[in-house]
Order: sequence, then structure tokens, then C-alpha cells
Amino acid sequence: MAMVSRMPIFLCILVILISISQSNAQPGFLYHFCINDKGNYSANSTYQNNLNTLLSNLSSNTQIDYGFYNFSYGQESDRVNAIGLCRGDVKPDACRICFNDSKVLLTQLCPNQKEAIGWYDNCMLRYSNRSIFNTMEALPSFSMRNHGNTTDVDQFNQVLRTLLYSLVGQGSSGDSRHKFAAANVSGPGFETIYGLVQCTPDLSEQECTSCLVDAISEIPRCCDSKKGGRVVRPSCNFRYETYPFYTPTNVAIPQAPAPKVSALPPSSTDTLSPEGKSNTSLIVIAIVVPIIAFVILVILILIYLRMRRSREHIEVELENDDEIRSAETLQLDFSTIVAATNNFSDANELGQGGFGPVYKGTLSNGKEVAVKRLSRNSLQGDIEFKNEVLLVAKLQHRNLVKLLGFCLERSERLLVYEFVPNKSLDFFIFDQNRRAQLDWEKRYKIIGGIARGLVYLHEDSRLRIIHRDLKASNILLDAEMHPKISDFGMARLFEVDQTQGNTSRIVGTFGYMAPEYAMHGQFSVKSDVFSFGVLILEIVSGQKNSWVCKGENAGDLLTFTWQNWRGGTASNIVDPTITDGSRNEIMRCIHIALLCVQENVADRPTMASVVLMLNSYSVTLPLPSLPAFFIDSRSFPAIQSEEYNPMAAGASDESNARSVQESINEASITEPFPR
Repeated sequence: MAMVSRMPIFLCILVILISISQSNAQPGFLYHFCINDKGNYSANSTYQNNLNTLLSNLSSNTQIDYGFYNFSYGQESDRVNAIGLCRGDVKPDACRICFNDSKVLLTQLCPNQKEAIGWYDNCMLRYSNRSIFNTMEALPSFSMRNHGNTTDVDQFNQVLRTLLYSLVGQGSSGDSRHKFAAANVSGPGFETIYGLVQCTPDLSEQECTSCLVDAISEIPRCCDSKKGGRVVRPSCNFRYETYPFYTPTNVAIPQAPAPKVSALPPSSTDTLSPEGKSNTSLIVIAIVVPIIAFVILVILILIYLRMRRSREHIEVELENDDEIRSAETLQLDFSTIVAATNNFSDANELGQGGFGPVYKGTLSNGKEVAVKRLSRNSLQGDIEFKNEVLLVAKLQHRNLVKLLGFCLERSERLLVYEFVPNKSLDFFIFDQNRRAQLDWEKRYKIIGGIARGLVYLHEDSRLRIIHRDLKASNILLDAEMHPKISDFGMARLFEVDQTQGNTSRIVGTFGYMAPEYAMHGQFSVKSDVFSFGVLILEIVSGQKNSWVCKGENAGDLLTFTWQNWRGGTASNIVDPTITDGSRNEIMRCIHIALLCVQENVADRPTMASVVLMLNSYSVTLPLPSLPAFFIDSRSFPAIQSEEYNPMAAGASDESNARSVQESINEASITEPFPR
């Protein structure tokens, strides 16, 4: 009888468990948005009927075979527009299942909103009372990241960026049914990086490229140093992981069998029998075992979380230890540097920079270095200066000059850099004889290397750095003629009051300055893009930006380039010593340069887009308009030569002389946005 009295309790618990399992049968979205500002509809309204009609035909539409659905239903204000997009590797049957789940859940979560959007791993569904077709939209969006950290952040980011930009070119060039690409590459530490990009097929190639490039630029903010991440927008998305998360399109996705639901047990009014007792025992087991399993699972989760907190605490302590060891390793004794530079002898002086002289030195282990001896009028205290050095020293990229150490003794502030043997870029391209050593292949690699270095400073590094003095003399060339950007962290190291987006003190070099910066003191990453465009033209033409004279044509380099570009004589721009290389490649570089020097800041591409343009011919380039002309070199007849970068080796006597056109303060700027 005791067993009979407990039967209703067991049945109630069983019913609750069944209800919970049924409620969990409908999977939840990765993310969804109910957009309230587009209006609401009332129950049984025309809009709701149109929405139900549109969604009911969703999974039966033949467009699903391509993983993309876009249809409208209704008239005027009651018209409903819907877009469905399945991940490119998802098979039609799985796509239909995903869409069916989406339309049920999205209307439940957003019961009266006229616009809503939801994402599963396999698909996206959105609907609205406004037109959403053939329109690139970046919002609303969300991002997710893998909790695992990469061991070599810089190398991982470089491999990842190359993979994603390659996929952008492939995916954006798809047709009106499919804009999707996926691939994998070998990463650092024997890891394989898998990547995937996708756009809604109703976008143009240029819109898809723009959407993906902008989304990829969010990596430093969402997924810095992580082994995986994704940014998802209404019009495009990308994802990367160190494990295969997508299915090759030629492999069918196995379908899981539908779960079987057991019949309910007999009610408490049934006559008990040996068979009934057996059923009752089964009910008890069916209830008790899951409860015990659930309790064990909770205990295991709590143990895991506690162990994870302990591990994170240990990792923080180790990280702090690494910081201490970094400071000890980077800080050098004054006597060591005095010995390396022969007491800063004139024979070891490489030249004068905007912040002081630079000397060649040789450490006791035989390593050659360049030592910059900063002037003593910095506003920073020793502790702040030391912290800034530690930050800049973490910026490691093959296209940046490496900061090896520093010294703070006897009121001296010394920075020790790697020694770069092949001097600076201007030493070659502005010399009638030496520039012949730079064939087009070398020049193109130099352009690409500078671009990658700027992308790292603008987007991939722990700090966002705006150089503000990018020029030929600040591009050093190593033994293999690879470019290295120098003086990229000097503003942080020297002038802490120069970290704002608008300044009354203009620093940099006239001729390379963007107009909004030269005239109004407004700077951004697009200021560096402008300088990069000028630098491309100098590399292609072998001419300084201040003055070009070829036959009857003369003027500043931007004017000269634009006149010949518009006149169909762009070959006049090219350095006559360039006898090799692809003409299309050279003309494409000139085209990119003109896009970079547009007067309107918004019209200039980001450096990430520039890298994509340089590496992928499938990207269609927009037509440039009239470039910015904010300085007429004929009004400045004294501007004839560039300043030699003293960190480069072995300058000639005339190169060591201070030139007329020099940096106002050779500074760069860092925006300390968290990564």
C-alpha cells in the first residue's frame, strides 16, 4: 500500500521530467535579436497571417537546395520579407530541419515583433517588414570565441589572416546562389587552422568583400590570442578553429535517428500484479538513476570550475613572473652600452634622428645593435617610460624593427634596436644608380611587407598604433631586402600627451601627411593609409613626392600620377629602371595608391583591405576620384631631399647631413584600446 500511495508522486515527477525533455527538444539559438524599433503586429493580424504563410512555405521551397531562401509575401505595410541562409557545407535535408527549428523558435521568442533574426550553427533566419534583399547589413551582430589560447600569437595571427583573406577572395566571387569558402592551413606548433567565410548570395562581390573584411577586422576585439572565434552579421560571417568544424561539401551529413518515447506507465487505479510491480520498479529506476546522474554531473562541474579557477590563478602568477623576467632581460646596464658603442664615439654614429643621435654598437656576445640616445626633455617619469618600453617590446612582427632593450641610468634614456644592414628604402629608390638594384619583384615584396606591418600595428597588435610618420626613410631593409618599419612606438615612449585623435602639434613629414592631419590635426589609421599610398607611388616611380619632372610634365607626385592616370599614360609614372614584372601588377599598385590618397577619409580603404587587394585579383577595385592636393611643392623650393634614417647602417656623408625636408617630430601614436 505504501508503494501505491507514492505512485502519484512518481508519476508527477515523471511528467515533469518528460515536460523538461520536450521543452529541451527545441534547440536554442546561438544568438537572436527581436528588433522592437521596426514596429509590432497584433495577434491574428494580416501581417501575422502573411508571416505564417511565408514561413510555412520555407522548408518546401526549391531554393533550399542551394541553402539560400529569400521571398516576400503580402502587400504594402503588411508585406513580409524573409531571408534564410544555411552554412555552405550543410546538406539540403539538414538545412530544412534547421529552418523548421528556426521559424518555430524565432516566432516564439519574438511573438509580436515585425523584425527578428536568429542564428543556429547551421543556419540563419530573418524576417522584416522592410526591404532586406540585396543590401549589405552589418548590424545586429555577435561574436563568439574559443577559450583556448594560442602559444605564438603573432605567428598564429599572420597565418590566420592569410587564410581568411584568401577565403574572402574565393567566397566573394561566388554566384547568386552560393558565396561560401572553407579551407585549412598549417599553423604554428603543428596545429591546423580551419577557416570558413560566407555571405548571403544576394550581395555583389564588392559588398561581400567589404562585409567580410570589416568583420575580420573585429578579431582583435573579440578573439585576441584565442584558438578559435567567429563574427556573425546578417549579411556575412566567418569562423576559424584549430579543429574541423565544417563538413566537406562532398561528404553527406549522417542523419541521427528520431528519439523514441516510451509509453506512459499504468495509472494508480490499475490492479497491481507481478507485472505491475515490475513496471513500478522500472519507473523508480527511470526516475532515480537520472537524478543520481544529474547530482554527480553537478559535482563534477563544480570540481572542474574550482580546478579551473586555481589554474587561472597559477597562470596569472606565471604571467606576472614573465613580466618581471621581461623587464630584467630588456633592461641593460649603461656600462654595457658604453662599451658596445665605444663610449658613443663619432665613428660609431649612424646619424641624427628626430629624438636624438643613433649609434652602431656591438654587444659582448657579438650581436650588432643600433642604440638610440633620446634627448632629455621627455615628460615621462622613469617608471612610466619603463612600462611603455615593455609594451612596445611585445610588438613583434617580421616587418617591424625589433626593440631589444633599454637603459635608464644617469639621466640617460637609451633604446637598443636590432641592427639593419641595408640602410633605408630612400637610400635605394631615390638614387639614380642604386634603384636599379630594386627590380619589380623586390619592390612588390617591399610594398606587401609594409602593408602587413601596418595591419599588425592597426589591428593585430595588443596596442593600436598610428605611425604618423610613415615615409621611405623610416622603412629599413634587412640583409634579404625585407622591409621593416621603424620608429613605430616613439610617441608612447617619448610624448605621453600625444595620444589623442586631435592635436594642435602636428608631427610627421610634409608630402606624406593626410590633408585632415596637416590642416586640422585630425589623425586616425586612415592617416597612415594616406602616407602608404604616397609611399607606393614613390616605390613605383623612383621619384620623391615633392617634385617630378618628366619631359613637359612636372609637378608634385600626386598631381603627376593623377594626370597620367586620367590621360591613359600611366606607364609614364613607372621607374624606367623597372624592366621586369607584370604590367597589370604595377598598374594595380598605382590604382591602390590612388585609392589610399583620396581626400575624403571614408573613401580610403583600411590596411586590411589593401592587403587583400594586393593578394587577390578576384577583388574588384573601385575607381579613384581626384586625390588630395594640400601642398604645392612649387611653393616650397627648399624641399629637395628626405631625411636619412640613422638606424640604418653606414650612411654616406651627404646622407648623414640633416636634410631640409625632415620630420617635425618623427613620432607615432598609440591608441591603448584593449585587444
